[in-house]
Amino acid sequence: MTSLLLDTSTKYVTLAIIQNDVICYFYHEAVVEQLSVKILPLLDEALKKCSLKPSDIDKIFIATGPGSFTGIRIGLTIMKVLAWSLKIDIIPISSLELIATTKTDTDYVIPYIDARRGNCFTAIYDNNLENLVPDQFINFEKFLNKIDSSKTFKIATYDELDYKNKVFPKIDIIKIINKHKNDKALNPHLVNPNYLKMTEAEENLKKKND
Repeated sequence: MTSLLLDTSTKYVTLAIIQNDVICYFYHEAVVEQLSVKILPLLDEALKKCSLKPSDIDKIFIATGPGSFTGIRIGLTIMKVLAWSLKIDIIPISSLELIATTKTDTDYVIPYIDARRGNCFTAIYDNNLENLVPDQFINFEKFLNKIDSSKTFKIATYDELDYKNKVFPKIDIIKIINKHKNDKALNPHLVNPNYLKMTEAEENLKKKND
């Protein structure tokens, strides 16, 4: 079984190829400019290093958000086209859940993606990636007040955040693949972005129409 995983929802792009529970290729770097230009060469490099053709991929795991609207659209579009054209199974995953694969010595992992103006995309996962509090768009301070004070937690984030329990994410590709490897694949046309909030254009239109 050969799987491809892609996440372009944050400033850190994650691209991995996994063959029979062994990571053949892993890219996890900050890409702050020209994401649309860089993704296809990265994919080509990954396939070449693993001596694969696109048609050798059995399953695609694509992070559908939340996070960067532009980043999500770019990654999702490329993977949907690949899945549709080569009839490859495609499975959506949460970008927050991917961050939550970070190993900690606490009860909870709280993935955090900055959404500006004091807001964030966040959730609560345990160490088995059980989603205890659903992915959501919320004011960060308001969210912190909801956390069970009897539990220990770490906040995993790539973003600047003035918080003592913060850790930099260390993605565990095998962990998330094993959790979702038996998920039912979707028709590529039905795999949609999970923004969790309206785009700025949609918000402006709503204000205009209210």
